[in-house]
Amino acid sequence: MQVSVHAYGRHPSQVAELFEPEDSATGLAVVLHGGFWRASYDRHLMDDVCIALAAGDWLAWNLEYRRIGDGGGWPETFDDVATGIGHAAKLRVSGDLPFVAIGHSAGGHLALWAAAQGLGLTHAVSQAGVVDLHEADRLGLSRHAARELLGAAPDDEPERWRHASPASLLPVGVPQLLVHGEDDDTVPAAMSSKYAEQARTAGDDVELRLLAGVGHYEHLDPRSTAWTAVREFLEALRDA
Repeated sequence: MQVSVHAYGRHPSQVAELFEPEDSATGLAVVLHGGFWRASYDRHLMDDVCIALAAGDWLAWNLEYRRIGDGGGWPETFDDVATGIGHAAKLRVSGDLPFVAIGHSAGGHLALWAAAQGLGLTHAVSQAGVVDLHEADRLGLSRHAARELLGAAPDDEPERWRHASPASLLPVGVPQLLVHGEDDDTVPAAMSSKYAEQARTAGDDVELRLLAGVGHYEHLDPRSTAWTAVREFLEALRDA
């Protein structure tokens, strides 16, 4: 496996690490970390996941982005994700290879958001994702982190909130996997359940995996049942 760092902009956070498999790649995954969009968390949360992806013959593009407290927020965080994915797309040597966004927590939000933007992604995976920003704000998740991200209350900037939230952009238009632990006390599993129901009603192809005895952080461990659900989804894409 080889790992290299690539800049897609001038800001120190506008970088991505590329994890390359030893053999020919069977797909390209853009990996998006969580941390409620705050600068105290970075892409290295996803290192083990990227190593596992490369071991399974996937190119893994571990995308960093400007975050709250680091020049991020609205619209910078979203601009970085779109630009970083555009750079990743150049690595897709064949149009037949899957091009998947995989994100945990706030990264799950960004993965589904990106899938709705027409960036060429073929699939999206949300791991315990904050997939509905309005609901996240209603619940006050992480001290109203969604309001901090968008710089305004929902009633003050309704169009901004609509554009930023995957639940408001349905149908996303690509097949999606949502994996959520039933014991998650950081982002409730009910958020993914409701989103999946709404997405299917809107016409999206959505697989929902609710896992008993799983909390919020097991998704970062490639040995966990939470990652097994993702691995099986990716293997099915490879074998299709």
